[in-house]
Amino acid sequence: MPQLGVNIDHVATLRQARRADEPDPVWAAVEAELAGCDSIVCHLREDRRHLQDRDLAALRRVVTTRLNLEMAMAREIVAMAVRVRPDQATLVPERRQEITTEGGLDVVTHRRGLAPVIRRLQDRGIVVSLFVDPERQQLEAAREVGITMIELHTGGYANARGARRRAALAHLVTATHLARGLGLTVNAGHGLTYTNVTPVAAISVMQELNIGHSIVARAMFVGLRQAVREMAALVHGPAAA
Repeated sequence: MPQLGVNIDHVATLRQARRADEPDPVWAAVEAELAGCDSIVCHLREDRRHLQDRDLAALRRVVTTRLNLEMAMAREIVAMAVRVRPDQATLVPERRQEITTEGGLDVVTHRRGLAPVIRRLQDRGIVVSLFVDPERQQLEAAREVGITMIELHTGGYANARGARRRAALAHLVTATHLARGLGLTVNAGHGLTYTNVTPVAAISVMQELNIGHSIVARAMFVGLRQAVREMAALVHGPAAA
């Protein structure tokens, strides 16, 4: 039975559309925790398109479950993480032109640059995860750079339909068990919604699913607490397969 991490970035996106004070992503984190989520996820991007430095500092004071900071390897962002000390840092690729993270981190290519960043974060007591595509090469490289946790990119599954989705799910299952065999804790996320999350939640050794956009979109109609409760019921409910 996986846990549910709620990504609050899109609350900040709505605020930044008007450069206003509301809605406040910190209050969103409180609401999500009151609704029963297991962690709060946020992404401090280099361009600050949604979350701001002030938000991260406030979230560190407010979050009572676990704070998972998604971040690039940029020097400024690493320094911020070292100061704020989230419970977890998930290293992700980042491009200015993208609407959202478009794929997993290429650990094979960037392992030399990753190693010192990982050590610096770990030295501050921060658990480090890597957001990777569900490919053997990337999983093996992730284990080699000294981390114990990965987050599988589920975009391929979420964007597929019919037979392609079934094949993508089988690929996720295989990657999840391969990662566990390598001694890695396995999380997953990207593009998961109320209509496609159940099969991923049913993967027996999956630790946590991180979901943002679908929850925030649903919250516009039913409120954030109810939206989180509905997603938590789907994530926590399925019997492991």
